[in-house]
Amino acid sequence: MNAVLLQSPLSPFQRAATTNAEPRDQKLLSLLRDRKTEEAWHAYAHSTHLPNPTCLSRLVCQLSYQNTLSSLTRAQSIVTRLRNERQLHRLDANCLGLLAVAATKAGHTLYAASVLRSMIRSGYLPHVKAWTAVVARLSSAPDDGPVEALKLFRSVTRRLRKLPDKDMAAASRPDTTAINAVLNACANLGDAKAFLQVFDEMPQFDVSPDALSYNTMMKLCCKIGRKDLLLFVLERVLQLGIPFCVTSLQSLVSAYVEFGDLETAEKLVQAMREQRRDICRVLRECSNLEYLSGNESDYDNSNNDEDEDCVFEKLLPNLVDQSGHEAEPPLLPKGYAPNTRTYTTLMKGYMNAGRVSDTVRMLEAMRRQDDKGSHPDHVSYTTVVSALVKVGSMDRAREVLAEMTRIGVPANLITYNILLKGYCKQLQINKAKELLKEMVDDAGIQPDVVSYNILIDGCILVDDSAGALSFFNEMRARGIAPTKISYTTLMKAFAYSGQPKLAHKVFNEMDNDPRVKVDLIAWNMLVEGYCRLGLVEEAKKVVQKMKENGVHPDSSTYGSLANGIALARKPGEALLLWNEVKERCEMRKEGEKSDSSVPPLKPDGGLLDTLADICVRAAFFRKALEIVACMEENGIAPNKTKFTRIYVEMHSRMFTSKHASRARQDRRIERKRAAEAFKFWLGLPNSYYDGSEWRLEPMEGYGTTSDSV
Repeated sequence: MNAVLLQSPLSPFQRAATTNAEPRDQKLLSLLRDRKTEEAWHAYAHSTHLPNPTCLSRLVCQLSYQNTLSSLTRAQSIVTRLRNERQLHRLDANCLGLLAVAATKAGHTLYAASVLRSMIRSGYLPHVKAWTAVVARLSSAPDDGPVEALKLFRSVTRRLRKLPDKDMAAASRPDTTAINAVLNACANLGDAKAFLQVFDEMPQFDVSPDALSYNTMMKLCCKIGRKDLLLFVLERVLQLGIPFCVTSLQSLVSAYVEFGDLETAEKLVQAMREQRRDICRVLRECSNLEYLSGNESDYDNSNNDEDEDCVFEKLLPNLVDQSGHEAEPPLLPKGYAPNTRTYTTLMKGYMNAGRVSDTVRMLEAMRRQDDKGSHPDHVSYTTVVSALVKVGSMDRAREVLAEMTRIGVPANLITYNILLKGYCKQLQINKAKELLKEMVDDAGIQPDVVSYNILIDGCILVDDSAGALSFFNEMRARGIAPTKISYTTLMKAFAYSGQPKLAHKVFNEMDNDPRVKVDLIAWNMLVEGYCRLGLVEEAKKVVQKMKENGVHPDSSTYGSLANGIALARKPGEALLLWNEVKERCEMRKEGEKSDSSVPPLKPDGGLLDTLADICVRAAFFRKALEIVACMEENGIAPNKTKFTRIYVEMHSRMFTSKHASRARQDRRIERKRAAEAFKFWLGLPNSYYDGSEWRLEPMEGYGTTSDSV
């Protein structure tokens, strides 16, 4: 946020309040005008009097403008006090906007979004730079971040459209940067329809797409798996005469790398090295699109959504304009040489493909480049480190780190985090601790929350829950706020070490932390902790509370419950669980009507196998047949060998007792039919073949009498 917002003129109300302010307000205002923010804060904090709107707004502005954690906390405390006293209207839009930006920079994006929503509900419209900063951060945030970004954008634009004169809030109207931030949210969601909707709204705000808008469109193509559209995006940019820059070509290289098409990425980079302007021709040849003949391409788009195709026909009119295909492909305005970023992107492709030698060779080639703009930087070296760590070559990775120090290319936090993760994966926790100390003492780099999350997870791998807790506490002692991953990883440590109550305590702390949102992973880890000890009732209580909070169990939740039921030897619970799983699975059937609030469940092989195992062991053959039928319907191959072994070991003498009462024998008839049907499915001799009874002596140590059935 720039200083213009801070220097906005006072409203008539504020000028009157300043003129009639009490002496203590005048003193506070004088301190604020002299930029003595620290003294002004202490004057406010030690006064029982609530200052006038001008003083409060200026104080929040200046605290927010300092961009420190302590100043942000102070600004938030003022807002909290005013909200509790129902005096939030004393703050102007300018200071609230600055507060939102400061919170965004500090990583408190959810708080920033809540500030902006409060402004809009109160009739304020935030400055475009304020809401753009929040939307941009939300668009790349995990979980519901992109969805919240779209919601915030819609709230602002709805408010703008209600104004009788569009110039009334000119400072809040979206510009190209704002629109691109929203388009990025759509791309991250893979929502082509929302992308088109935002794209179509640009003329309403006198905004035109730029190269970044189309680069984001390339990102959308990657998200939804439409590699065939990348070339059309580039040609559209050239057709429109949009000022071209090398970032578009870099985005193309990145897109082909993401698709794993390294051959096309290599040819594109080579064409850039040759300063060729006919990049579109090169890409046409690579994609083997027969434009002149009008034949279908080699890409099979028969499974693409028709609505999706319509969306891209509107976004890219050149998709349906065959006249453009008959002409020569458009040329770039000039040749664009690849730079460090371009080469490093290709290196990442080699790394992802496991081509370590090619990654290292690319680094050597970059070193020999005459153009310094193509020399390797810390990202290039870090990519090589990552490639070596990925294949377990920790010693070579450390050699690259040493070389970076020797040639003056400083490693950064990401480099060290990659190395930390490598040591933890190899269960070398002591070396990870040594590296952490080296990072702080020698390199002067402080660990972040990612560093500690890696170390906590490393402790789990060596079954050291105490070490995990120690790192978690050390992280908080350094003033580093835990993330959702921090909490769930620590819960995992306690769950896996048989300490579900401690996992529950961590869960409760996470639930009370306003900076994070309890998600399905956290609930599942809590369920897992109880189920690992066979505490099925406690786990069921967690699942019930989970549902009450609007979070629906998934296959992982049910899988944990199934394993817990097997451990607790409570087959009756398995029947209840299967009924719920079956109901959720049937929602996936075409034309099946269900409660829209409960999503359908995708059948999971592990879950169904565990349930079938329990049912076979408990002689619930009818239910076992239902489960294996569900498995086969969904392309999951049941383990017949295992089920045959269980049947032979446990049930080969079923129904052979001659001493049971007539009533009990009658009750067995239905179960016997189910057992014969299950034997038929297994391929064992049964009454469906010849009506004869089948006998098999049980293996020593196994077998159940009819009385125990």
